[in-house]
Amino acid sequence: MPGHGTRWGYHRLADRYARDIVRAACVGPGDLVVDIGAGTGALTSHLLAAGARVIAVELHPARADRLRQQFAHERVHVVRRDLALWRPPARPYVVVANPPFDAITMLLRRLTAAHSSMSRGHLVVPSYVAGRWARGAAQASRQYQVRTLRRLPDTAFMPAATQRTAVIAIERLRSA
Repeated sequence: MPGHGTRWGYHRLADRYARDIVRAACVGPGDLVVDIGAGTGALTSHLLAAGARVIAVELHPARADRLRQQFAHERVHVVRRDLALWRPPARPYVVVANPPFDAITMLLRRLTAAHSSMSRGHLVVPSYVAGRWARGAAQASRQYQVRTLRRLPDTAFMPAATQRTAVIAIERLRSA
């Protein structure tokens, strides 16, 4: 799926929703958090305020440069990479993200794969994806549970969302 981001569709989360998503993710000091599709840092700034160390993944060159400048003296590592080529950390991490929707299925499969080190995640996704994954699409790995936390209004984004969206929580299941 290389080149998934060439259309550069971008819907920035309004600050209040970004703050609420980070708060619901229960991110704390020292957590390693991946912000996929970091854009201009709507979630990144709240993740830093919670004390997290952040890997901000962003393909768009100007937005990646802006992230590097904006967070130059913070606990942020900016990765400019197509999601089809990006490899998640090998050590345990949390995902809090508003990722590009055209790569969402590939991304969710990678994050919930049997070898994944993701402990949990809160992601903004299209509502139809939230429904499908909450009904069991992640059960193939038998390691993660997915549930829909809330629907987001179109006005949660700038510009307004063109499709219905939701926030999902992904949690690693405890081993028996």
